[in-house]
Amino acid sequence: MIVATTHDLPGFQVVKVHGLVRGNTIRARHMGKDIVAILRNMAGGEITEYTKMLAEAREQAIDRMLEEAEALGANAVLGVRFQTSMIQSGAAEMLCYGTGVTVEPA
Repeated sequence: MIVATTHDLPGFQVVKVHGLVRGNTIRARHMGKDIVAILRNMAGGEITEYTKMLAEAREQAIDRMLEEAEALGANAVLGVRFQTSMIQSGAAEMLCYGTGVTVEPA
């Protein structure tokens, strides 16, 4: 499956548009990781616990988007974007979306 943030692919032509495909996940912070994150925040630098959590959320959202694209018969997803939103204090949604298409070499 080809995944691109662009709306076209050099060397390929879009032969069918399947429509919007998306995947999302909602993740909550973990109290134990919050304590470590607070300590890291005081010392400065990257908060690796949250970096890892967000990376895992992005991957899961991408996987779910690709499953939806495959179910529609797409072999590529173009115009891929990410969006996050806070659901409640300590929990956020990671959304990945794009346009499921069928492409062929030009």
